[in-house]
Amino acid sequence: MNRTTLSLIAGVTALAAVTGFAAVSAPDPGAAEERTGAAATLPVERTGLLCPQPSTSDLAETTYTSFTPVTEGADDKGTAVLRSAAQQSAPEEDADGGSEDEKDGENGSTGEDGENDKKDEQGGKDAAKDDKADKPVLQLQAPGKPVAVEANGADAPALVGTADGRFASGWTAQQTTEVAAGTGRGLQGVACSAADTQFWFPGASTDDSRTDYIHLTNPDDSAAVVDIELYGKDGELETTVGEGVTVKPRSAEPLLLSTLTAEKQTDVTVHVVVRSGRVGAAVQALDDETGGDWLPASADPSGSLVLPGIPKDAKAVRLVAFTPGDADVDLKVQLASPSGLITPAGNETLHLKGGMTAGFDLGDLTRGEAGSLVLTAPDGSVPVVAAVRVLRGEEGKQESAFIPAARPLETRATALDNTAKGTTLSVTAPQGGAEIEVTASAGTKGGTPQTKTYTIEPGTTQDVEAPVPAGLKGSYALTVETRSGGPVYASRTLAKTEGGVPFFTVQPLPDDRGMVAVPDASEDLSVLQK
Repeated sequence: MNRTTLSLIAGVTALAAVTGFAAVSAPDPGAAEERTGAAATLPVERTGLLCPQPSTSDLAETTYTSFTPVTEGADDKGTAVLRSAAQQSAPEEDADGGSEDEKDGENGSTGEDGENDKKDEQGGKDAAKDDKADKPVLQLQAPGKPVAVEANGADAPALVGTADGRFASGWTAQQTTEVAAGTGRGLQGVACSAADTQFWFPGASTDDSRTDYIHLTNPDDSAAVVDIELYGKDGELETTVGEGVTVKPRSAEPLLLSTLTAEKQTDVTVHVVVRSGRVGAAVQALDDETGGDWLPASADPSGSLVLPGIPKDAKAVRLVAFTPGDADVDLKVQLASPSGLITPAGNETLHLKGGMTAGFDLGDLTRGEAGSLVLTAPDGSVPVVAAVRVLRGEEGKQESAFIPAARPLETRATALDNTAKGTTLSVTAPQGGAEIEVTASAGTKGGTPQTKTYTIEPGTTQDVEAPVPAGLKGSYALTVETRSGGPVYASRTLAKTEGGVPFFTVQPLPDDRGMVAVPDASEDLSVLQK
C-alpha cells in the first residue's frame, strides 16, 4: 500500500473516530486529482437518526416523515431506513448498502425464497415473527422526495434509523403528533436527532401542572448508562433514581421527571450525561391547561445564544436559562426584529446565579412582528444554556411550544412535514446579512420542486414566504442553504386551529452536517504519524 492511500485512510479513520455515527468513503481517483493541494469536501457516507416515542395517548395521531436532499457527488447506491427501537438489530447490509431482506422484498419484507429458508431453519411461526420485526417503519426510495407514514394511538414506536450512500448526506426525519384532548393536547413535533453523550434541557418542570418526560433512545447493540441531573432555582435537586440509568440495547426509555425528585419546581434544567455508550435525548413537556410540545436540547453552553423564530402572535414568552458552574452572569437581552436588533423595555439585562435555573416572563415580546431572542454574556466569558416557552391563543384556549437556543445553519438544513397552509419559515442573521436559497421538494404524493432566494438584512428576523411545490399533494420538505454571509439561524412553525385552539409546534433547523472535509490524498503520512 502506497503513502497516498495510507494518508487518506488515516484521515478518514480519524474522522470516523471523532464523529462516531457518521462516516465518509474515499473519493474516486479522478475526483481526487481535481482537489490536490487542499482538503476535499465530500458527502457524508453514513449517518444515523433517533426518534423518541411520540405519545402515550390513545388519541394521538402521528406522522413520521423522512427525506434526503439531492447532493452533488453522493454515491449512486444506498438506503435510509427507520425501524422500531423495540425491534432487534437489522440484518447485515451487503456491499451495495441494502440488506438481503430488503432486496428480496419491498420495504424490507422478506421475499418468498427468503421466507422458505427461514421456515426450514426456525419454523413457520418464528419466521413470520422475524419478518415483521425486520420490516422498516419508513424507507426512502429516492433523494429529493419525502416519504411519510402514519401511526396512531399510544403504540406508535420510538425509531432507530441509519442511512448510507446516496441517502446519508442531509438525511432528516421528523415526527408530528396531534393529540385531540387531554394532558398535552395540541400539535407536538420534533426532528429526529443523532446520538450523543451530553444534553442540556432548560425549560423542563416538575410542577404538579406539568407531566414532563425525558426520553432516552439507545441505537446500539450494547446497553448505555446515563446520569440525569436536575437543577432548580436553588441549585441541584436531590434525585432518587437519576444516577446510573440503564438504557437497554436498541430500545427507548421514557422517564417521568417528577419521579426522579420529590421537589416540585416550575423551572428545571435537565442535564443528561452518558457514562457509557450513547443515546438520543428529548424532553416531552405536557401541561394540563396549555397543551404541550417537545423540548429539544439547547445548543452547547455558550456566552452567545440565539433562539430563532418566536411566533409574531405569541401572547406570552417565558425564558428559562441556566449557567453551569459557580459564576454569576448578567445576560444582555436583544430581540432581532424585522427592522433590526432592539432591546426589550424592562428586560435589558437578566441576572443568572451560577448553578441555578432562572425563569423570566417577557410578556408579548414580539408585539405582532417576527422575532428571535439574542442573549449575550459580557465578553462571552460565562457559558449559558437557554430555551423559551411560547403561548399562543386567548385565555382558556392557549397552546404552548418550546424554542431552545439553536446551533447556526452553516451550510444546509431541512424541515419536514410542511403543508401549503400553516407553515412559517423564520430566518435570522443577528451578526451580519446573509443570502439564502430555499427549496420546496416534491410532495409525498406528488408535486414539482420550487426554489427561491432571499436576502436577510443584518440583525433582523424575517418570516420568509417559503415556496410551495407546484401541484402539491401531501406534505413536503423545505431545505434552506446559505449562499453568502451569516451566521444564519432558522426555525419552522407548523400551525392549525382545532376547536378554536391554535395548535402549533416549532422546530429549530440545525445544520444537517451532510458534508465533511477530508484530508487531501497527497498529504504526507509522516505528519499524521508524529
